[in-house]
Amino acid sequence: MPRLLLLRHAKSSWDVPGLNDHDRPLNSRGRHAAPLMGRHIAAHALLPERIVCSTARRTRETLAGLLPYLDREMDIRLSRDLYDSGPADYIDVIRAFGGTARVLLIIGHNPTLQETAVELVGTGNPALIDTIATEYPTASLAVIDFPEKKWSEITPHGGRIVAFFQPRELEAIDSGNGPGG
Repeated sequence: MPRLLLLRHAKSSWDVPGLNDHDRPLNSRGRHAAPLMGRHIAAHALLPERIVCSTARRTRETLAGLLPYLDREMDIRLSRDLYDSGPADYIDVIRAFGGTARVLLIIGHNPTLQETAVELVGTGNPALIDTIATEYPTASLAVIDFPEKKWSEITPHGGRIVAFFQPRELEAIDSGNGPGG
């Protein structure tokens, strides 16, 4: 059963007027959120076997923040097709690059990442489905399982949402303000 992780890049900086959008870096909040999500991915055994990341600087910097916590051998690909594209393009990338990976992580951009999640999720917790449809903050991660055996066979609305993690929730847990903290 393939598991898809859809990660929106962490918060980017708008400090340099006129900077090409593709070249925007993370801001300090983004540089904090990426490792936070990396620790969470590792702690919950969501480790990907393959990662496909947009070529934009902010997505690559998000990936760099995750890597110290992803303690396993994995295949990492950069794809320009995840930048300035639509949900059909993301689904094509997932089908094409999923290969034999059981867990595939896509690091991309909104609104397309959110639209892709909405397009792929058909079942699961209705509250999570509603949340994903209305908000997909920076550095948020959707976990979607598919019944198909191959990535090339996944279909719209064929996935089941398993979890949706947002950095603000993880920060509350890390700071001891969350449940049980």
